[in-house]
Amino acid sequence: MAHDDDTAAPRRRSIQSIEIGMRIVEALGVLGASPLGAIAQGVSIPGPQVHRYLQSLIASGMARQDPASGHYDLGPAALRLGLIALSRTDVFKVVDREMSGFVERSGQTVQISALSATGPTIVRIYNGRPALLTTLHVGAILPLLSSATGRVFLAFVPPSETAALVKSEQQRQLMEESQLNEIRESIERTGKAIESGTVIPGLHATAFPIFDLQGRATLVVTALTAIDDVAAREASVLELGSLCLQISAEVGWLGPD
Repeated sequence: MAHDDDTAAPRRRSIQSIEIGMRIVEALGVLGASPLGAIAQGVSIPGPQVHRYLQSLIASGMARQDPASGHYDLGPAALRLGLIALSRTDVFKVVDREMSGFVERSGQTVQISALSATGPTIVRIYNGRPALLTTLHVGAILPLLSSATGRVFLAFVPPSETAALVKSEQQRQLMEESQLNEIRESIERTGKAIESGTVIPGLHATAFPIFDLQGRATLVVTALTAIDDVAAREASVLELGSLCLQISAEVGWLGPD
């Protein structure tokens, strides 16, 4: 009679094979079209072993090999699975789940905004502790050029989508193109925008993007803090920035180039 350990060993090996195969698929997603050596280095597995896995992944459609260069990349089956997963992901459901938990833990007030034809529009507000006295509400339109929320959209949305808003606000604020470029470059470099008392006196705002698959800011998450409470809230705001990157990854963002 076979012992439990005898039957468990092949099962463990099979499960490990799946795990290794998925590591290689993930490496292909991160690296893009790559030679065998780069993939092996990326997963820290010897080249001959990676080659065997790649042949099985190619047979299943999860990987492909370019006949000219010999480089490996994701196959049609992996792409189909990715598109199916994305089609089932509702960014608002993910944001509601994560932000509700974050606000409960931290007591930080958070607002979520989307970009509409009339400007950055507040679509969610999660009130923290203590509640902030503010005129901001769901449906309120924020300025693109002077609010932390708007500036994140300015930096991480294609200029063609914001051109009309930029032109309109530039005329009112007399902002030069060089100033706009400085704002964009600063936010692209730091991944956030900060404003104090610009939109609402007494409120400090720190805004972070939530990226989609193409690296566009599909939503902006903004931490609102009383100016005299900024230092006490610093840790929770940093946590919020990390959380926005996690949400971005969950809805398909692959990270910076």
